[in-house]
Amino acid sequence: MAENDQIRFSEFQSLIRTMYMEKDVERGIDGTFMWLMEEVGELAAALRSGSKQEQSEEFADVLAWLTTIANVAEIDLNKAIRDKYGDGCPGCDQYVCQCSNAEKP
Repeated sequence: MAENDQIRFSEFQSLIRTMYMEKDVERGIDGTFMWLMEEVGELAAALRSGSKQEQSEEFADVLAWLTTIANVAEIDLNKAIRDKYGDGCPGCDQYVCQCSNAEKP
């Protein structure tokens, strides 16, 4: 994929499935979740003191491991995102959230 190419979320999920599905199913959701948590920790560290490049890589890793879990659980992330957020904030149904800061939309 060229540097200027964009990737849709559904394409990313398919790419991750193609590259890792056999290993992911073998590891299972619980084992994969532990890898996701490790990557979230690495992202937290990068956000505190890492370079933009390190932060970028850790965001990509977190997305990849989350996508891996979705693949093993047979969840279409594109559909899940569209269903939950496609019509606006799930809390107030607005495209620019109007929920109070005390609420979790």
